Amino acid sequence: MKIQEMPFYTQPTFKLKEKGVENLGTDELLAILLWKGHYKESVLELSNRLLKKYNLSKLASCGLNELTKECKGNEVNALKILCLYELIKRYNKLKDWSFKTSINSAEDVFKLFKHDFKNSKQEEFIVLLLDTKNKIINYDKKHVTKGLLNSSLIHPREVFRFAIKEGANSIILVHNHPSGDPSPSREDIEITERVAKIGEEVGINLLDHVIIGKNSFWNWLDES
Repeated sequence: MKIQEMPFYTQPTFKLKEKGVENLGTDELLAILLWKGHYKESVLELSNRLLKKYNLSKLASCGLNELTKECKGNEVNALKILCLYELIKRYNKLKDWSFKTSINSAEDVFKLFKHDFKNSKQEEFIVLLLDTKNKIINYDKKHVTKGLLNSSLIHPREVFRFAIKEGANSIILVHNHPSGDPSPSREDIEITERVAKIGEEVGINLLDHVIIGKNSFWNWLDES
């Protein structure tokens, strides 16, 4: 389905403006980068002008409004640049992880993500995909717009579709509690148990579910 044919509230560009570039899926970022826009100048001229004014490093700190202005009102080009830098950040994070030791505990997960959730005002849900040595091979991030996890927002089908596609050996669920208290809710436990059960059936084990609070965490493996 073409982007223009999707309901407006599911289109990547709408989601980016409403939720922020960091909350788009990698596929959505790539879709925006490949989306054909309307240009008032050649892309080469635009690139040279932006790099001359900002350089590659400073350009990464520009926001949507500033970039749109620099692109002569062309919001599509501004969105593409934002997505490009978000993809670069995600790649660098995965590259850094590839040199780290295996994930051996919930504390390892807490240390990896505590800074990412530091200023988050709503719950975010991440699925870590691990290889046979418990090293991270990829991750999927979802923004939970209603502020809590429930079965309609986080469905095991979506979790394992991504895991199967990436050839994961096992997974770890991670999400934050903006209140700072990592204690699990009833919904947290129910979703964890559903994912664990389905994981046994498809051969991709759920190793843990880590809930990150302000300065502490809770994890399912140690409490179950």
